[in-house]
Amino acid sequence: MTRDIQVLCLTAASVGFFHTLMGPDHYLPFIAMAKARDWSWRKTAFITFLCGIGHVGGSVVIGMVGIALGAALSRVVPLEAYRGQVAAWLLLVFGLLYMVWGLRQALAGKPHSHRHAHEEEGVHEHVHDHLGAAHVHVHERPRANITPWVLFTIFVFGPCEPLIPILMYPAATRSLWGLGLVTASFFAATISTMLAAVFLGHKGLSLVGLGRMDRYTHALAGGSIALCGAAIVFLGL
Repeated sequence: MTRDIQVLCLTAASVGFFHTLMGPDHYLPFIAMAKARDWSWRKTAFITFLCGIGHVGGSVVIGMVGIALGAALSRVVPLEAYRGQVAAWLLLVFGLLYMVWGLRQALAGKPHSHRHAHEEEGVHEHVHDHLGAAHVHVHERPRANITPWVLFTIFVFGPCEPLIPILMYPAATRSLWGLGLVTASFFAATISTMLAAVFLGHKGLSLVGLGRMDRYTHALAGGSIALCGAAIVFLGL
């Protein structure tokens, strides 16, 4: 490995770390949805990892195609900017829709469920409505949930803006091996930072009891996601 590639790999890891940490849209949606939908850490980590692959992978594919076709940087960067706006609006709309759904669920007093595991009974759902009614235990298979796939789709659209202009093109001028190393460094730093941030948020919220506000967890999650999207759309964060 040459000195130039070493410097680029270190730069890639640093940019991936700070780019992820300074963008709450990289971790806040997973923390909020995990709290609202009572996801285990294993499930939350898997969804975060999957979305991280889609997030970085989309930019990697575009960058590789651009390099292979010899496209000018000025043609690729606008495409990434456009993808970023699409992802931001998708995040905003999804958050607002989920918030409205959550408010309707809370105000209607509809019961929601939490999964529990018991050694003698296995996994079952614990359904309650937060309005003082008796708790009902329903032993049934959990329904399919499309929320993780919605998040994955949004993150596929979301670009890693620094990856192509700062890292991939400089690396491509040196060697394909160097290009792979630099991209892998950015990839590893971004996903590991996402997982670390989500882990801290997930564990922190698991220690917090919302009390009467627990019925509004879905609405609060949707509002948090919508704020992330709005910050990107209107503030350029």
